[in-house]
Amino acid sequence: MKLRTPREITAATLDVGRNKVAIPLSSQIVQAIQAGAFIAFGGILSVIVGFGFPEITVHNPSLQRLLSGCMFPIGLILVVVLGAELFTGNNALLMPGLMKRHFGIMDVLRNWIIVYFGNFAGALLFGYVMVYMAGLTAVDPYHSAIVRMAQTKVAMPWVTVFVKGIGANWCVCLAVWLALSGHTLLEKMAGCFLPVMAFVVLGYEHCIANMFFIPVGMMEGASVSAMTFVSANLIPATLGNIAGGAIFVGCVNAYVHLKK
Repeated sequence: MKLRTPREITAATLDVGRNKVAIPLSSQIVQAIQAGAFIAFGGILSVIVGFGFPEITVHNPSLQRLLSGCMFPIGLILVVVLGAELFTGNNALLMPGLMKRHFGIMDVLRNWIIVYFGNFAGALLFGYVMVYMAGLTAVDPYHSAIVRMAQTKVAMPWVTVFVKGIGANWCVCLAVWLALSGHTLLEKMAGCFLPVMAFVVLGYEHCIANMFFIPVGMMEGASVSAMTFVSANLIPATLGNIAGGAIFVGCVNAYVHLKK
């Protein structure tokens, strides 16, 4: 079966968007928690594999990023294939329907808010139960890696996090668009894999991933307060993600391919 054209992909998001704003609240919350856990699952895989070969990667920093990048996309693959609700993906997927007036701005904001906090709950639950309580980051090199990661993420300038947030969700939403072009499992997996791998290798900032990385680092003793986590990273990363997904993918593609 041939791949969808760019116009067909963007047209397909109209149905996707209508379905998303019509999901019952209870189902939406469960699907959002699922998505947060899926992203966290990809996050811990990226830590275990990416930082698990220090004798090799210490002199080859790009290799560590590449190893992490190859693991992280499993989170988005699970989200896309299993139909979970991911805030960053929805930043783009709801824009064409909004621009074509299939639903209103309040429908979009309601979806974003519910899914955002559902993702947060899923990422935190997975991080605490399946990582911290399981002891996956209790010993080095993983302990040092997750602590250093949390502290580094909150130490960047606010504008830097915002710009990196744009880059991260531009890549993630491009991955969602590519996945929509395919019909088979392998086509959807390939569409998700390459752009997400790229954003991890480049060190961009994804707010849902950081809902896992930074809290787990804090659980392991990183000198980061909850206020610093939210103000120095989560807020600018979230705003950057909205811009990167909603404007650079959702709005641009709707304007180009659905203008008539």
